[in-house]
Amino acid sequence: MAISLNKGQGVSLKKNEYDLSRVTIGLGWDVAETTRFEEHVIQKPKNGVAGLFGGKTKVTEQVEVIDEYDLDVIAFLIGENGKVNDLGTIDNGRSTLRNGDVVFYNNLKHHSGQIHLTGDNRTGDGDGDDEQIIANLNAIPDRYVKILFVVQIYNGIELKQNFSKVRNAFIRAVDAKDKEMARFDLSGDASYANYCSLTFAELVREGKGNWKFNAIGTPHETDAFARILKDYV
Repeated sequence: MAISLNKGQGVSLKKNEYDLSRVTIGLGWDVAETTRFEEHVIQKPKNGVAGLFGGKTKVTEQVEVIDEYDLDVIAFLIGENGKVNDLGTIDNGRSTLRNGDVVFYNNLKHHSGQIHLTGDNRTGDGDGDDEQIIANLNAIPDRYVKILFVVQIYNGIELKQNFSKVRNAFIRAVDAKDKEMARFDLSGDASYANYCSLTFAELVREGKGNWKFNAIGTPHETDAFARILKDYV
């Protein structure tokens, strides 16, 4: 049975208890149903004789619109100096983060080959994990001592979306034998109304071959993970 964590708690993931050769970090969420109505103007054929000659009348109808949230999970691979040391290829003097130590939607696979993001779910629909990062913790190069997991609402500020509307959010760690090792559940409320991203959890190297999963749950106002990354470069 998985250990359910509260904010600030952690649990050791020992290689003699779990198969850490393929660890799935799964993220899931639901969005509180908030609907609004938008007015759409449509044209319909006129009744009677006028309709026989192509005459049309304008009709305004209200259409129900349901907001969708696009949450992204990002992993920072951090070295012994507490920094993300490889910011990827340089283009016109600026870092692109591609082929570097940040795994995200534009850099799905880390250059070590030992950690990758499976894809980008843009709605959160369905049960189970909405996004997953897969890591071979047994083979992560020793120079990385921590993997930090950040979640952002893509374009959250522009779309006026925030974590107060996110329900049933969770992050969990599952081993290669499909055994859920740890889980951290977090659902937003009014106190999250100004926050569009979240430092959700971390994996920290703990002795030879062992790791520790820590629940963090620190919210941020920004909707751009690059601003959080600045604290690690």
